[in-house]
Amino acid sequence: MKKTLVSALTTALVVGAASTTFAAANPFSDVPADHWAYDAVAQLAQDGVITGYGDGTYKGQKQITRYEMAVMVARAMAKSQNVTVSGNDKALLDKLAAEFGDELNNLGVRVANLEKNADKVKWNGKAEYDFARTNTKGQSEAADRHEDMNKVLFRLEPSAEVNSNWHVNARLDATVDNLDKDKDVDNNGNVKLKRIYAQGDYTNFSTKLGKFAPIDDDSIFDTQFSGAEVSFGKALKVTAGAGRINNADGTAVDTANYQYAGLGYDFGKLSLGADYHHLNSDDITAKGAAYANGTTDEANIWMAKGAYTFDKNWAVNGFYAENHDADVQKKAGAAEIDYKGAQDENKGTWGAWVAYRHLGQNVDLFNTYDAIDEGQKGWELGASYVPFKNVVAVARYGKNKDLATDNKSNRVFGQVNFLF
Repeated sequence: MKKTLVSALTTALVVGAASTTFAAANPFSDVPADHWAYDAVAQLAQDGVITGYGDGTYKGQKQITRYEMAVMVARAMAKSQNVTVSGNDKALLDKLAAEFGDELNNLGVRVANLEKNADKVKWNGKAEYDFARTNTKGQSEAADRHEDMNKVLFRLEPSAEVNSNWHVNARLDATVDNLDKDKDVDNNGNVKLKRIYAQGDYTNFSTKLGKFAPIDDDSIFDTQFSGAEVSFGKALKVTAGAGRINNADGTAVDTANYQYAGLGYDFGKLSLGADYHHLNSDDITAKGAAYANGTTDEANIWMAKGAYTFDKNWAVNGFYAENHDADVQKKAGAAEIDYKGAQDENKGTWGAWVAYRHLGQNVDLFNTYDAIDEGQKGWELGASYVPFKNVVAVARYGKNKDLATDNKSNRVFGQVNFLF
C-alpha cells in the first residue's frame, strides 16, 4: 500500500463524511475494488482499525459520529505502537487524539488496552507484616517455652509483555526478621530475586522457562525451582516440569534433580487432581531424625487432591500425599472448610475457615502453612478481613502436636497485607 496507516485513516474518514455511495465489492460488500478509497479501506480493515457493520457493509454513505471517529483513532493509536509512522503522520494522529480526547477517555476498555500497549511493564506487589507467638509444652516444665516472631516483607512482582503470547515475570523479596529485637541477621533487608521466568500462553498450551513455582505450591511445595514446565488442556489439564531444586531440608547449598507431573480436571464446582514429585539428592537422607534407614537418596511423592464449591459462601478442599521412599513421617494430608472469603478490592468482605492438617516432614518438604509446621499435626482456625481496599488482615490459630516427640503447642499468627 502506498498510503501510510494514518493517511489511510484520514482518507477513510473523509470518505465516510462525504456520504459517498459505493457498489458491491471487497473488503466490504459496498466497497468496489476500483474505488479510489479501496486501498485505504482495505488497509484499515486488515489493521483492525475499522470493522464495518454486522451485515458485512462499510456504509460509506452514512455520516459517522464523533464516537465512531474516536474508536477509529483509538485503534490507529494502538496500531501505531507496533508500526513505524512518519513524523507528519504522527503529528496528524496526535492532533486527532487531542480533538477527540473526551471521546477517547469515555471509551474505557479501549483506552485501557491502549495504555497496555504503551506501557508493556506492569508492577504489582505488597508490603506484609507478620507476627506469631508459639507456646510449646514439653515433657517437663523445664521444656516448656514460647517463641515470638516479627517479620516484614516487601515484595515486587513485575511482568513485562514480550508479545501477545509471551511475558517475562519476576519476584523480588526483601525481608527483615527479628523486628522485635531491632537488629538484622544475615541477609535481612537484602533484595533477593526469588523468581524469574518467561511464560508463553497459547490455545490449550502454555510453557514456563526459568525459575518459578512448581505445582502444589499451595501445600507441600511452597518454593521455586530452576527448569521448564509445559501444560496442555483447559478443563482437563496435564502439567509436567523438570529442573533443579533446593535439597529436601531446604537449608543446605546442595541441590536435587527434580521432576513433577500433574493431571487435573475442572468440573465447574468440583475439581480433582493427581500429582507426582521426584527428587534425587545425596542430602535427602538428612531430613528429620530418620528417612529410610540411610539407604536411599530418592523421594517419590504421590498426591491426590480435590475441592468442591457448594455455593457463594461454602467450599471444601483437601489433599493426601505420601512419600513411599521414607520410613517415618511419610504421610501428609489436610481437610479444610471455607466460609465466604476476603476480596482484596472490596472493603468489608471477610472469610473464615477451619482445617485439620497432618504434615509429615518427609512429605511436606516445603511447608506453606503459617499456623502448623512440617512434622506436626493439628487443628487450625482462621479468618481474614478487608478493612480498607487492598488491605487484608489475616488471623490464624493452630493447636498442634509434634509427630516425633508428642510435644503439644499452640500458635497465634497475625498478618497484614498492603497490596498494590
